[in-house]
Amino acid sequence: MLAEPRVIARDKVPKQSQKERMVDTRKKLGNRGEKIAANFLRKQGYRIIEKNYHNRLGEIDIVAKEDESIVFVEVKTRRSTDFGLPEEALSYDKRRRLSKLALGYLAHRRIKDTNCRFDVVSILMDNNRANHIKLIKNAFPAVY
Repeated sequence: MLAEPRVIARDKVPKQSQKERMVDTRKKLGNRGEKIAANFLRKQGYRIIEKNYHNRLGEIDIVAKEDESIVFVEVKTRRSTDFGLPEEALSYDKRRRLSKLALGYLAHRRIKDTNCRFDVVSILMDNNRANHIKLIKNAFPAVY
């Protein structure tokens, strides 16, 4: 009679927690929104200089150029308006951090005497497709 095979060890793959799955989902949504925003901005005549510039303070989604201005673009992507419009999620602290990031970018790239502004691209998604895209030029002044 043959002995039944025994499993001695199994590699256990840790399950993702619900929080980890939510973070992954939000990151995917954000990345998708940034790609859509970059394409949209190109069609509007912007030249994309850099995406996802980051330093110790955080990240600027898109750095672009329109005419002679450097434009720092924050992309806000949502699946619904249940918690407000995407662009409404830009708090004072976030605007302040983006302002400091922009100064860091300009210093790092040695850019001087150039007009700069902050634009916001607001995207509402439906089934992984952009349902509504809104560009808000000069969305807020620099905050220090």
